[in-house]
Amino acid sequence: MTPNIAPPLIAGNLAIDFINTQFGVGDERQECLYDSNSVIAWLQQAGVLSEYRESPPPGLVQLARELRDNMRDILISAQQGRAADPAVVNHVLERGYPIEKIEWQPAEAAFQKKTYRRNMESESLLQPAAWALVQLLTEEDVQLVKECEASDCILLFHDQTKSHRRRWCSMASCGNRMKAAAHRARKKTG
Repeated sequence: MTPNIAPPLIAGNLAIDFINTQFGVGDERQECLYDSNSVIAWLQQAGVLSEYRESPPPGLVQLARELRDNMRDILISAQQGRAADPAVVNHVLERGYPIEKIEWQPAEAAFQKKTYRRNMESESLLQPAAWALVQLLTEEDVQLVKECEASDCILLFHDQTKSHRRRWCSMASCGNRMKAAAHRARKKTG
């Protein structure tokens, strides 16, 4: 596992991007969550954690990997119309759910809803990824979550195209490679 691998944010969904923090097949398998600092970096890259100046909480990378695996199992199970145990997701949701308050804003002379992290524990930091899965499972068609058709890619994506015919995680990488390979194969046989 190579440190400093930048995980792709190409899925069109935070939960799927989180699942994609482990990608590749065989010897090319990549782990993006290799320590707690890499989890913090991913959360910042994904835009769900702003400035973070503290030491990561103990056990963050372990919980992040457990959450990712549980999220993957739940998503695949939902696509197959069967149940999966959501224990890790529910743990993160329960312990990490943000606190919402209304606060008076003098400049606007009005109350506004403010959302705060419950704390800086692992569950609070990972809660946005778990919540994104809840939204995906309850508000979207999970059949539109697809695996890239490239033979050497296992990345998932949420197909939000009008025709729902998206085939690759990214046209810039896998799509171009697969189209070029198909073109070469046609030229050889033609």
